[in-house]
Amino acid sequence: MAEIRFDGKVAIVTGAGGGLGRTHALLLAARGARVVVNDLGGATDGTGSGTTMADQVCKEIKDAGGEAVPDFNSVLEGEKVVKTAVDSFGTVDILVNNAGILRDISFMKQSDLDWKLVLDVHLNGSRNMTKAVFPIMREKGYGRIVMTTSGAGLYGNFGQTNYGAAKMGIVGLANVLKFEGAKYNIKVNTIAPIAGSRLTAQVMPPNLLEALKPEYVSPLVAYLCSEQCEETGMIFSVGGGYFSRVAYVEGEGVFLGTEKAISAEDIRANLDKIKDLSKATEQTQALDQSGKILKLMKIA
Repeated sequence: MAEIRFDGKVAIVTGAGGGLGRTHALLLAARGARVVVNDLGGATDGTGSGTTMADQVCKEIKDAGGEAVPDFNSVLEGEKVVKTAVDSFGTVDILVNNAGILRDISFMKQSDLDWKLVLDVHLNGSRNMTKAVFPIMREKGYGRIVMTTSGAGLYGNFGQTNYGAAKMGIVGLANVLKFEGAKYNIKVNTIAPIAGSRLTAQVMPPNLLEALKPEYVSPLVAYLCSEQCEETGMIFSVGGGYFSRVAYVEGEGVFLGTEKAISAEDIRANLDKIKDLSKATEQTQALDQSGKILKLMKIA
């Protein structure tokens, strides 16, 4: 099989100054992509800024014979980041939304600023970056976008209501963009990575940080960014050499009818059947849910 390469393609990787973003950028560049290495250069809680991290990754890429330029704009200013790509390389083909911060704190102790900053960087940053590249990708009839969610959003994790809400919001964003991009050959997929980074160093012991190297995640990102990728709207769990698809399923459920009033006691009596997932089926769009209900009601 032919090697997956990115010759002639331009990629933006956000939060690429370290961790996952760095390894994504290095791998794409090693396979021929011209890369915009975006990183604000701040601390893991979103404070501060600097140029050292992005510059260093660009140096690594150039020393290896690749092409890269740094970008120090916030992901909330997506148009400025995209301008760097267009001014430097003429276009954008690939966007990897990877930038993130952590402000972990229990819900009752969490300030409004803790909530806002995390949602701004993860969710609004992913939205603003994608909004800026979408017109270019639509015009050329090609684009590959990779979003980054987390198990904290998909499944929950104590002390991460802000982070979990932002990461689940990203999934909702991608779920709709898969439809809006389909006509224009824009594929939008999402990864839920577990890897050692500046962020996870706050919650992982050193032995896990070493075992869960970011390099184990980037090959999936490279595939999802490639021309060969035909998948869209997928979510993948990835880390430590493990790869799996994540999907939404809905149980067979119970139809209690609409001929008579349904009581809270009826729900209690049928709760085991309502919760049963033994005959669950995958749901891929909102119409799957509403269509199932309308069919049971004999309306559709």
